[in-house]
Amino acid sequence: MKNITASPSIRTVAETKTPDRNWREESGVGRGFAIVAALVLAQGVPSVAAADRAATSVAAGPLFIGGVGGVYFLAEPGELVIDVEKRDLNRRDVRTELRAILAGPDRRVRQELTIPDDGRPRGSGLGPAQRVRLSIRVERKGVFVLNVTVSQDRYGQEIVWGFSTNCPKYLIETARGHKDERHQEPIVLASPGRAADVCFQPRREAFGLNLAGMPAGVAAPQVYDADGTLLATLGVKGQGEAAHEFAAAAVRTATPWRIHFPSAQATVNIDGVTRWEARDLHPDLACWTPDPASWFPLLENRWLLSPYHRRAGGTPGDQPEIAFQVRNDSDRPRTIQLALEFPAESWSAHVVPESVALAANQTKTVLVRGTVPAAGRDRTVHLRATPSDDRGYSTYSTLTLRGATAPAAQSLVLPLVLKPYQHENEQFGHWPDFPEENQAYFDLNNRPFVRTGAGVSECREGQWTVAPAGTSPLGSKVAFDRDNNVYVLAAAGRAPALLCSSDGGKTFAASAIPGRERPPRAWEIEEFTGHNIPDGPPPILRYTQTARDEKLFWRSLNDLELFLPRREGGRIVFGEPILITKQCIGLASHSGIPASVVSRGDKVHVVWGEATDPGGKVAGVPAFVVTYDRTTGRLGKPALVGYGAPANDLHNSPSITMDSRGYLHVLGGTHGKPFPYARSLQPNEAGAGWTEPVPVDGNNNQTYIGLVCGPDDSLHAVFRLWRYNTEPFPASAHATLAYQRKRPGRPWEAPRVLVVSPFSEYSVFYHRLTLDRRGRLFVSYDYWSTYWFYRNDHPGRRRTMMLSPDGGDSWKLALTSDLQ
Repeated sequence: MKNITASPSIRTVAETKTPDRNWREESGVGRGFAIVAALVLAQGVPSVAAADRAATSVAAGPLFIGGVGGVYFLAEPGELVIDVEKRDLNRRDVRTELRAILAGPDRRVRQELTIPDDGRPRGSGLGPAQRVRLSIRVERKGVFVLNVTVSQDRYGQEIVWGFSTNCPKYLIETARGHKDERHQEPIVLASPGRAADVCFQPRREAFGLNLAGMPAGVAAPQVYDADGTLLATLGVKGQGEAAHEFAAAAVRTATPWRIHFPSAQATVNIDGVTRWEARDLHPDLACWTPDPASWFPLLENRWLLSPYHRRAGGTPGDQPEIAFQVRNDSDRPRTIQLALEFPAESWSAHVVPESVALAANQTKTVLVRGTVPAAGRDRTVHLRATPSDDRGYSTYSTLTLRGATAPAAQSLVLPLVLKPYQHENEQFGHWPDFPEENQAYFDLNNRPFVRTGAGVSECREGQWTVAPAGTSPLGSKVAFDRDNNVYVLAAAGRAPALLCSSDGGKTFAASAIPGRERPPRAWEIEEFTGHNIPDGPPPILRYTQTARDEKLFWRSLNDLELFLPRREGGRIVFGEPILITKQCIGLASHSGIPASVVSRGDKVHVVWGEATDPGGKVAGVPAFVVTYDRTTGRLGKPALVGYGAPANDLHNSPSITMDSRGYLHVLGGTHGKPFPYARSLQPNEAGAGWTEPVPVDGNNNQTYIGLVCGPDDSLHAVFRLWRYNTEPFPASAHATLAYQRKRPGRPWEAPRVLVVSPFSEYSVFYHRLTLDRRGRLFVSYDYWSTYWFYRNDHPGRRRTMMLSPDGGDSWKLALTSDLQ
C-alpha cells in the first residue's frame, strides 16, 4: 500500500505572514472551466511502459505528453483561466501531491493550489481525475507563468497532469528535476490512437531529430514548416524508431516547425530543443507547444526585463535610482522601448533611458528614479518593455517604494522561509549592494574582499573597486599573510599561478605554479578560519585526478600535493610539491567550501578524504590529517580521525580549523549523515592522537561542511540539512540551510535552521561560511532548486549574504555598511 495520509481533494495554500506583512501582497482566488489536455511524464524510457499503456490510453480523452515544468502565457487584460488536472499512475509507494503556482509578469504569486495523492495502493493503475481551477484578473498585458511540481516525484513519473486555458498564446517548457548527467528534456507523447503535433523553433545550424517508442504499424510522422510545406517524412524502423538530419540554413523561415504524429506515442529528442550544445542560442530551454497557433516569441525575449520585482525602503522624499536589466536574447540587434505604468494615480517617477539599443545577446542597465513616499506608505509603478520589432510582445516588472526602513535592516526571525518567487528582496526589501558573486574575506584591517570573475573586489570607505587578477579564477578563496598581503589563485595566461597584492588589493603580480602533465581537477589555498595566519605566502593544495571508477559515479583517485611557496629576494618561489596521498577522493567545494589546510608557524596541517576498495566494508570516507614541518622538512604519519558515510563519495570532503591554543578540529564529510567530530590531543600537531570521533547531532541528514572557529574558540558550522514530512512540505522532503555551534568544553548544540527552501525535493544552497577579524560570522548562499523551470526563470544567480554579529545568536541580511 502507498504511504498516504488523508488530505482534502483541493486546497488553496495561504500566504505566511512575514515580520512586516505590508511588505508582502496577498494572493487571489478565482474560478475557471473544464480540462481538455493533459501531460504525462516518462523519464528515461522511450514511452509509457506496456503495463501502463492500457490504463493511460483514453479513447477520446486528453493528449498525454511529458515533463513536469510549466507553461508561459502571453495574456491580455481580462480574465485568465487555467484548469489543471492530475491522475496518479500509482507505480511506486510515494505520496504525489501536485503543486500549481500561478505568478504574474512581476512574479507576484497570484494563486497557488494543490491536488493531493489519490490514496490508492501501489500497482492499482491510473487513478481518478482530480481538478483545480486557477483564475485571475489580468490588469495589464504580460507573460504569466504556471509552475507545476510534484512531491516525491521530481521527474513526474508517477502522475499525469494537464492544463487548458482561455489564453490563445502559450508555450510549454518541459523541465524535470536535475540529474548528475548531461541535461536533456525529451518530449514524451503517450496517447496512442490519436493524432498530435509537436511545434518547435529549429536551430539554424544542422540538427538531428530522433523518435523512439512508436507503436507497431504506425503511419510515418511528418515534419512541416509554419506554411504547411512538407519538409520530411520519417520512416519508422526497428522498435518504433525514426531519425532525420536537417541541414544548416542561413535563415529558417516559416517557423515554428511542426512534427505531426498520426499516433501520439513517442519519445521526441531534437537538437537545440530537448538537448543542447554550448553554441545553441537558447540552451536548457525545452520550449514547445502542441498547437502552432499558440506560439509566441518567448525565446528571444526570455529575460527581456529583470528583476521582475524590486522592493526598496527609504527616507521620505529621497529619490533613489533602482537598476533594472534589459536583455536581448536574440541573434540580431534590437531596440527595446521602455515606459512606466501606474496602477493608481501617477507619482514622481521616470525611467532613464526610455529606449535601449541592444546588440545580439547584449544586456544593458536602465534606471527608474522615483520619490520615496511618506512614512508607512507605498508607491508602486510598473516598468514595461516592448521590442520595437515586435509590438505584439510586451511584459513588465514592478517597483515598490516604501517610506520606511526595510525589514532587512533588522535581525531576522529565523528561519527565513523562502517562498516561490518571493526571496529576500520581496519579503524583506533586501538587495545586495556588495559584489554577491562569492563569499567575503577580511584582511588584517578588517576590509572585505570578494573574488569575482573580473578580479578581486575590495571595499574602501563604503566604495567597492575591482582589480584584475588573472585570466580565470581557480577557486573563490582570498587569503592574507601577517604582512597583510592579499593572495588568490588564478590562471595567468594558460598557467596556474599564485597572485599576490602588496598594495592592499590595488594590483596583483603572478607567480607561476610548477605544472604537471595531467591537468589538476581542483586547487585549494589556506584561508582564514579563525586562528591561522600564515607568516608568508599561504600553502596551496593541488588535486589531480588519476583514475575514475566507471561503476561508482562519485569515486575517483586523485594525487593530493602540497606546495609551500616562499619569498626569496622580493619574489615568490615554489619548491617541488610534497605528495600527501595518491588515494584522495577529491574535493567538493561548491557548497560549504571546506578548509583543507591550516598552519601555524612552521607546522602545516592537511585534511582529506580517501577512496577505498569498493569491495570492502567501510563505514564511510576515511578522513586523514597529516602535519608537515617546514623546519625539519618532514611529513608526519597520516592520522585517521573518523569516517564520513557513505564510502567512496566525493561529497564527503572533511574540513579543518584550529583554535587559539593551536588544537586542531576536524569535521568528517558526509552525504546525508551526521558529521563526525574529532580534536587533536596536542596543539599544532596531527600525529600525537585524536579524540574519539562523535557525531555532532543524532541522526540528522547533513552535507557540505562550512567550519570556522570564533575568537572565544567556539566552533561554528553551516551545512545543508534535510527535513522530512514536516511543514511547509508535509508530503515530502525539503532542504534547509542550517547552523550549529560548539562552545569550548561543551557538546555540539542542536542545529538551527537559517533558511527554508521554497520547493520540496532536491535543493542546494551553495553556501560559504567565513568570519571577519572581529569574529562576526558571514554566510553567503544561493538557493538552487532541482527544478529547471524555476532556475531558468531568473537570469543569473540569487546569491546574497547574512551575518551574525554575536557568534550565532542572531542573524540579519547583510549590506555593505555591515561589512565595514
